[in-house]
Amino acid sequence: MKFAIITYILHKENKSAYYSYEPYIREMNIWLNSAEEIIVVAPRISAFPNAIETAYLDTNISFSKIPAISFLNFSEVIRSLIMLPGICFKIVRAMKEADHIHLRCPGNIGLIACFIQIFFPKKPKTAKYAGNWDPNAAQPWSYKLQKWILSNTFLTRNIKVLVYGNWPDQSKNILPFFTASFSESEKIVVNKDFTSPFKFIFVGSLRAGKRPLFAIQLIENLMGKGIPVKLEIYGSGVLKDELQEYITIKNLDPFVRLMGNLKLEELKEVYKASHFLILASQSEGWPKAVAEAMFFGCIPVTKPVSCVSWMLNYGERGIIISTKENRKENKEKRLVEKKVESQEVLHETAEKILELINDPEKMKQMSLAGQEWSQEYTLEKFEAAIKKVLKV
Repeated sequence: MKFAIITYILHKENKSAYYSYEPYIREMNIWLNSAEEIIVVAPRISAFPNAIETAYLDTNISFSKIPAISFLNFSEVIRSLIMLPGICFKIVRAMKEADHIHLRCPGNIGLIACFIQIFFPKKPKTAKYAGNWDPNAAQPWSYKLQKWILSNTFLTRNIKVLVYGNWPDQSKNILPFFTASFSESEKIVVNKDFTSPFKFIFVGSLRAGKRPLFAIQLIENLMGKGIPVKLEIYGSGVLKDELQEYITIKNLDPFVRLMGNLKLEELKEVYKASHFLILASQSEGWPKAVAEAMFFGCIPVTKPVSCVSWMLNYGERGIIISTKENRKENKEKRLVEKKVESQEVLHETAEKILELINDPEKMKQMSLAGQEWSQEYTLEKFEAAIKKVLKV
């Protein structure tokens, strides 16, 4: 089978190998187990991979380089429109050559591919929608357009659209799906010692949408209530310096530390040694950090976006953060100037954590319930599900 991937995800070429974000490559390596030939249509640069990037296992890859495009301002719109014919040509060529077309959505390249795939109704196709499929979620118009095209059984045929969560009133194109990080051999029961000081972690990119500041300010709030806590932040991104500045100004250095990126194998030990994971993202698909933390008994503290409420069994396997905060407070600004999260939400979340800390037996039950749920979603089951989708 000749398998074509059309994606917005940036790749790095180094020594004739193609690297990208490790969770994405790890998943694609499973998809590509059934492929004899591979076509990748994606942005690409020549560069050394960083600590959280890895390579495709298969070396039989025909790479069709396209530019990354954006429509955030006038100059980017003009540049993207100039690049558009060349991008369309390469996507059309890949779709014509392929036995199976695989789209990665949402994203600007995914949107273009959604339109072009309409002209290949007989080709078997899959689309992985890695974002929030919630029909009621506030999202950019381009995301909504992609969802509409993919759901439309007249325009989009012979496709399975893999989405996170089981949503009502969906077309036959839509297939609830999942992802996985760990194998059956990694399943263990972690009986955590829930005694102070309580260790919290944040795992994710340091950007506005992931809201790492919420994690820091939640720790501040808990400290104000006299609870012995510490926070380790794993990840990197544009907010790193501003977060460090905030930590320094607030004299939080002994309690909050920026740890940088770690590979998954190293993160496993972090999950095992930690009590709580904080993730207050504005948007998620299947939040890997939440599922990974639960796999090793970490109790998640997270917002009810996408399928998160279902993952946490509506509060039985973790703490759900209230969604009362003012949307205006979520706009990216300099942390030292504003960027203060809703005090009401921080207080309510801290009170939920305090109530749980005061009930050690409930904490243990919640930790074990999270493990039991998350360990159902292993790499072996994921690979079997992909083979079923591809009918191989």
